[in-house]
Amino acid sequence: MNAGAHEGESTREADAARDLDVLVPTCGRPDALAVTLGGLAAQTVRGFRVVVSDQTPAPDEPSVDRPACRAVMRVLRLRGSEVELHRGRPWRGMAEQRDFLLSRARATRVLFLDDDILCEPRTLSRMLAALGTLRCGFVGAAPQGLSFLDDVRPAEWAAFEPVAGPPGPERVRKGMPSWQRWRLHNAANLTHLTHLTQVAGTAARRREWTAYRVAWIAGCVLYDRVRLQEAGGFGFWTRLPPGHRGEDVVAALRVLERSGGVGILPPGTVHLELPTTLTDRRVDAYAEIIEADDAGLKARHSRRSGGEGL
Repeated sequence: MNAGAHEGESTREADAARDLDVLVPTCGRPDALAVTLGGLAAQTVRGFRVVVSDQTPAPDEPSVDRPACRAVMRVLRLRGSEVELHRGRPWRGMAEQRDFLLSRARATRVLFLDDDILCEPRTLSRMLAALGTLRCGFVGAAPQGLSFLDDVRPAEWAAFEPVAGPPGPERVRKGMPSWQRWRLHNAANLTHLTHLTQVAGTAARRREWTAYRVAWIAGCVLYDRVRLQEAGGFGFWTRLPPGHRGEDVVAALRVLERSGGVGILPPGTVHLELPTTLTDRRVDAYAEIIEADDAGLKARHSRRSGGEGL
């Protein structure tokens, strides 16, 4: 690549970063949040905006006010990032917290980043490049559990399917063969797959990343904000009790069905492997939203078909 081309690429990368909001939900994890923010401060791209919603319950001190977090936020600001903090909002569940964060976004691209994920320095650069190239609804970087590096699971790699161009919309549901792609994100599977694709030379030439098809993806997901909002965002939180799980699955499936989405290798994200702070996870958002909506749509089609036959 000549110097002019390299400068053009750097300019596009910088412009993309300035049009990025990183949205971080957190609750009672000051040490993990400091690590997550530290990963953002070490990114090769600069100028993105960071919005943190801290719902640490009283009487505990908000995580964002702890010394380590405050120190890292100073670094982010020094590197040109605006950091916006929200504290003390009533707990209504993860879907509502994500919906609130999305309501604060103003950039074209939004990265939902969980508070227990460490991003390697070029992670955001690769994700922005992939979204810009593929022009789909989302690009995800599934966090890796590096304690599983010696746990090699080739049987779970069977669903791996690289994507060369825009993936296109895809409907994925439980029971479909495509649903088995979720296994790709177990343990350290993507770390092992990254090594295999690099050795085999299947990574796209002149790219730092390889896209692949997903069922859904969570933890670190870069969305086209308009496409996420067109798919309903996280507005379905009003249909869920606070004690739920899988809200990120619902959002990803909806965007995937309308606009397509992919994961990328290498993911460049490390899961801190901490216990969840969500103690009440009784309600499955997939069942309450996706399955309920599919059943309702089927019933409406059935009624229309019956009416036409009278």
